[in-house]
Amino acid sequence: MAKFERIVILTGAGISAESGIDTFRDAGGLWEKHRIEDVATPEGFARDPDLVLGFYDQRREALKGVEPNAAHKALARLEAEFPGDLLLVTQNVDNLHERGGSRDVLHMHGELSSALCTACEMRSPWDATLSDRPKCPVCQAPSLRPDVVWFGEMPYRMGRIYEALSACDLFVSIGTSGAVYPAAGFVQEALMNGAHTLELNLEPSEGSRFFTESRHGPASVLVAQWVDEVLGG
Repeated sequence: MAKFERIVILTGAGISAESGIDTFRDAGGLWEKHRIEDVATPEGFARDPDLVLGFYDQRREALKGVEPNAAHKALARLEAEFPGDLLLVTQNVDNLHERGGSRDVLHMHGELSSALCTACEMRSPWDATLSDRPKCPVCQAPSLRPDVVWFGEMPYRMGRIYEALSACDLFVSIGTSGAVYPAAGFVQEALMNGAHTLELNLEPSEGSRFFTESRHGPASVLVAQWVDEVLGG
């Protein structure tokens, strides 16, 4: 592994799968037995807010019963010991990176442990239910929704992500399908700016052909091995 100074890492559902969190969707377009359109779109929320709020309440509660795995912990070690610039971007809405020790994680698709007020647009840390229509801690309106980016909504902090992609000399994608944009296009953005690109995935993703190098296997094994290489053992 060559010496790199500026690394951007993208993680997806595959890094948390070994902790027991289901990947986002199966071949039938379902997520936890629900249609994606019903629980992960603004239209679904408008149509049946009780279904959507209850769905995310269940996901938030289930998150309390899982633990970060070796891949999460390895990335936390990398953040702590890497002497250059490192940006960790995740598509996941879980908090396993943080619980694994990472301090600076950019959640481009939002977080289960946060609530967004549709009245005042403020975000608040949240670990309780939303189904009972609690009041916003800021404006007191009963207008909270999951702080999760749904299909048709703009992912968070894209300016910072593209700035980092334009300057990095290594882009690493871990546990992603390569099917959900804009994240699926990050590898091409990095390539255009001259970066080395590495895929660590259980199997080839839809975007594998864009990577300079691909390694396939469990994230808990591959990520720990790669971090050892970067840090020199």
